Amino acid sequence: MITSASTSRARSRIHDERPIGTLLRSLSNESTSLLQQEIELAKTELSEKAACVGRNVGYLAVGGMVAYAGVLVLLAAAVTGLYVLLTAAMDVSPAIALWLSPLIIGVIVAIIGYVFVQKALATLKRPETFTPNETFQSLREDKQWLKERMTT
Repeated sequence: MITSASTSRARSRIHDERPIGTLLRSLSNESTSLLQQEIELAKTELSEKAACVGRNVGYLAVGGMVAYAGVLVLLAAAVTGLYVLLTAAMDVSPAIALWLSPLIIGVIVAIIGYVFVQKALATLKRPETFTPNETFQSLREDKQWLKERMTT
């Protein structure tokens, strides 16, 4: 019959048979291997995040160009409509309406553009956008694992 005392003696014999140099070498090799794996994980995670950002910047550029063409047409129509409104309904001279209508539309569009740019910059400045969170969590776990290995 196996008792807890005989199991305890067997475990201590196993630990006694391995020299401290071998244990330290093993710990060093495992730690090095673990660190290399963490570096590879960080590289992979950052590559994935960079690819996602690059792809979305491309979508943003193409979408922006198409939207820009549409906005130019709409702005031309808005300027023309405002010109007609100023000259017909408000009795503004055509010479004044000719420069006033694009000025009013331009200021409105500039304000809208400014709001969009500020929103995009605020999003890109957030640190979690580019932080490799999975790697940091894994490194915390590895640190805990090493502490446990060093104390046993």
